[in-house]
Parts: sequence; C-alpha cells; structure tokens
Amino acid sequence: MPTNGHSPPRNPDTVRHVPSLTDLPRPLYARAESLSAGSWTPTHRHDWVQFSYAISGVLGVHTEQGSFFAPPQWGVWIPAGLDHEVVTSTRAEMRSLYVRTQDSQWAPDRCRVLEVTPLARELIKAFCLLPPDYPQHGSHESRLVQVLLDQLASLPEVGFSLPLPRHSRLLALCNELIEEPSQAITLTDWSQRLNMSEKTLMRLFQRETGLSFRGWRQRARLLASLNALEEGDSVTSTALNCGYDSTSAFIAAFKGLFGFTPGELFRG
Repeated sequence: MPTNGHSPPRNPDTVRHVPSLTDLPRPLYARAESLSAGSWTPTHRHDWVQFSYAISGVLGVHTEQGSFFAPPQWGVWIPAGLDHEVVTSTRAEMRSLYVRTQDSQWAPDRCRVLEVTPLARELIKAFCLLPPDYPQHGSHESRLVQVLLDQLASLPEVGFSLPLPRHSRLLALCNELIEEPSQAITLTDWSQRLNMSEKTLMRLFQRETGLSFRGWRQRARLLASLNALEEGDSVTSTALNCGYDSTSAFIAAFKGLFGFTPGELFRG
C-alpha cells in the first residue's frame, strides 16, 4: 500500500494507462474495465470528478492524505485535481464515472468511499450502455443522467479509509503496521521509540489522523483483510494474519466497520 506518495515497486506489465481526455463531451462519461490482479495506474489527476465503483474485487485509491478502499458494491469518489493512483490486488470489474465539476457542485472537495445503492447500481449499468455523445436537451438519455446525478449526490458515505499522518516519524511507524498488520506493537512501544509520553503520543496521533491509535490500528488491519478474503482465504487465516487472536473478535470488528460479516460481504 503506498503511503503519502511513496509507492512500492510496480509490475510494468500490469500498468493501466489513463485515457488522454482533455475535456468531457457531456456531464457524465463512463468507463467499464475488467482489471487483472495487480493492475495499477501511475499517479495522476483529472480536471473532473471520478467515481470508481467495484462490481467485483477490491479497489484501492491512494493519495497523499491516505488510502481509500471499495469492496464489491462500494465506490470511491475522487475530487477534481487530486493526485491519486488506483490499484487492485485481485481481479476486479470496475465501472468509472467521470463527472464535470459544474455538475457536481454539491460534493465535498475530498476523497470519500460511498455505498452504491441498488437503484444507483442499475442506473450506472444503464448509463454505461450509452454512447459518449448521448443526446441531450430533454432526451430520455439526459433524463437518465440527471436521475443518476441526483442518486450520486445522496449516496451514503462509509469509513473505508485509512488517514495518514504528516509527522514523519509517526508516518514511518504507521507504514510498519500497514506493511505488517499482524505486529503486536503497543502504544507504549511507540511512545518509547518516539521518546515522548503516551499522553503526548495519543494527542499527536488524534490530531494527525482524526482517530485514536487503537481505532486506526483496527481499521488498518480490517482494510488489509479485504484482498485476502476476496481471493478466497479463510476467515481464520485472514484474522491471524491481520493480528487478531480469535476469529470471533475479527468477525465482530469486521462487521462493526463494514456492516457485514466477511461471509456476507463476499458471498457471491
């Protein structure tokens, strides 16, 4: 997982090249892609909003501020002008919508993970069948687009993101946990390594990430479990590899974050 712009080596055979669009012909533009395992884009930005939706597989969007993950039936909203890269560890089916900034003034100017409702899912499916230069001005197609934009504006946000600190020494420790989520490092260990009191470290961590140390570590572990579960690894082995002592504790934490058990989220 790349953190604050520092990416691990990528396989050049799985690079995805970004379309060379200079502008959008309509308020919405669609891309449908079947992605191979390990696919990635170089860091780039758009002059428009991008909403990347995972039909299957797990999408990862990495930015300077943190990482955002979309399991099946969720999507990542990427504001215009934000440097980002999109990666998939497993095979994935992705649908991307590009939205003109003037047609998405209602959206916050930050990266978010959104739940794709059944209605939005069907609207995206229908829109992806239209040509890029679909008819406008009161046509059936333009009415479909307006309904889809209205639905995108109302999609619920979920907490499938991992904010990263800008404090360099704190970031280095966070990177260690991201790379090896099973580590049993404690707040006491961190405070000793950073030569500060536990109370000072807790305040610094909260200020830098918006999360407590315990909450951040749990989220990092749960987000790290998504690709393994999508690849078919057992819940027990995934739980142990992500630092949990028991399967039941992992399942309870997983449902607390994602709203589903691992079996429910990846079934079918």
